[in-house]
Amino acid sequence: MANSLSYDVIIVGAGPAGLTAAIYSVRAGLSTLILEGQQVGGQVAISAEIENYPGAPRTTGWQLASAMDRQVRDMAVPIRHEAVRAIADLGRKKQVVTTADTYTAGALILANGVKRRKLGCPGEEALFGRGVSYCATCDGAFFRGRDTAVAGGGNTAVEDAVYLAGLCRSVHLIYRREELTAQKPLIAAAKSRENLYLHPCTQIAAIRGGEAVEAVVLTGTQDKSETVLPVSGVFIAIGLEPDNGIFAPAVALDAAGYLLAGEDCKTSCPGIFCAGDARTKPLRQIVTAASDGAVAAMQAERYLAALDSEA
Repeated sequence: MANSLSYDVIIVGAGPAGLTAAIYSVRAGLSTLILEGQQVGGQVAISAEIENYPGAPRTTGWQLASAMDRQVRDMAVPIRHEAVRAIADLGRKKQVVTTADTYTAGALILANGVKRRKLGCPGEEALFGRGVSYCATCDGAFFRGRDTAVAGGGNTAVEDAVYLAGLCRSVHLIYRREELTAQKPLIAAAKSRENLYLHPCTQIAAIRGGEAVEAVVLTGTQDKSETVLPVSGVFIAIGLEPDNGIFAPAVALDAAGYLLAGEDCKTSCPGIFCAGDARTKPLRQIVTAASDGAVAAMQAERYLAALDSEA
């Protein structure tokens, strides 16, 4: 039986991987706690539209994340909004230190996902929240009827640009390559918007502004030309990167910072498992994150059962 600080399983992260892990963990009869430092749903919650999750055609990320959240809460799984600061392997127990308290569990499931990658250009940090954003669906409405730019050429960037085109006077999609790397339906949607302008072989070298964003400085990746483009908002969608430093050295990371684990979701430390985008894997999608969550919970159940048999 768990007390307020001790559980059978603690899950770090409340995205699709963590929420799925919680469902399977509770169904296995394990006392379970979810720790989440940000919004429930993770990256899914800020996705404008999702049409590739089985059984939920053409839904929004927020709707899908909310449905998962309700299901977990209906199962009486506690979700505490505390950022994890460190973990430790104490042998038969694992320790989790958060911004508010210290917890122990027989098994941990790391499902903390990934974070948005930054441009690293002048003005990005200084103007964050004053025109610079990493979430079009969160902040797009603030730029209704205005001129905006989106940095990136992948699925998220093109999806963001299409979404913003329905709100803004103009949207400029800035990407380094000659061609967009997004899926074909997204590219077709982008090219069909009359107020969405493509800028291939271009990158944002600087973001200018005083109290708010006023312009971006564009440079050509091939001809090194420089252009100043007046905009009121800059949405950055150039990919994701892991944020697993706090878990080392308890668990091993690969060269890129992802949690080293295969399809069995086992990390280098017995009793610590991982699920979702934070681990090494060839495909990072909602459906694969949910799959990982189920596998990680099953592995945690087996691990704890083995410990009990040894006692």
